Amino acid sequence: MPRLLAVCTVHQLLPDPGTIGVTGIDKRPVEGRVRVGPYGVYADVQADRKHHGGLDKALYAYAQEDAAYWEGELGRELPPGFFGENLRTEGIDVNAARIGERWRIGDTVEVEVTMPRTPCQTFARWVGGDDARGWVKRFSQARRLGPYLRVVQHGRISAGDEIVVVHRPADAPGLLDVYRAPA
Repeated sequence: MPRLLAVCTVHQLLPDPGTIGVTGIDKRPVEGRVRVGPYGVYADVQADRKHHGGLDKALYAYAQEDAAYWEGELGRELPPGFFGENLRTEGIDVNAARIGERWRIGDTVEVEVTMPRTPCQTFARWVGGDDARGWVKRFSQARRLGPYLRVVQHGRISAGDEIVVVHRPADAPGLLDVYRAPA
C-alpha cells in the first residue's frame, strides 16, 4: 500500500551564497496531522519563490525508495526532508507519474502532478562536501527527481496516510518525459 512516511516543513532558513542569500531547503518531519492548503503545507516557506512554491509547486514529493538509492550512493543516512521535500512517500513510483495524475492522500487531500523537480546549485550546496561537485548533473542523470504537486483539495494529512492514485491520464506525458536537465 502506497503511503506517506513523513510530512516535512522548513526547520530554519539557512544562509546561502546564491542570489537569494538564504535557503528553505532544510526541511524536517513534523508530528501529527498537518493542514495542507493551496500553497502547500501550513507553516512551510520557500526562500526562492521564483523557482519554488506557488500553486503549481505547492508540494514536492520524494520517494523513500529513491532516498535509499542515494543513501547507498552517498554512504550516509538521508532522513525525510533531506531532498527539500514536503512529502516522503513509500510504495509509489513517483517518477513514473504522469502530468495531471491525481493522488488522494489520507481522507481529504487531493494533489495533481504538475512537473518534475529541476535540481539547482542550492541543492548541490545542501548535499555538501565532495558530493556537491557535479551533484546537479548526477541527480539529473539518475532520473530520481520526484514531482511537484498542485493542491486540488485541501485538508489535513499525517505520516502513515494512504496514497491512492485516483486519476491517471493515459495520454499525458510521464514526469520524466517532460524533464529537461539543466545546461
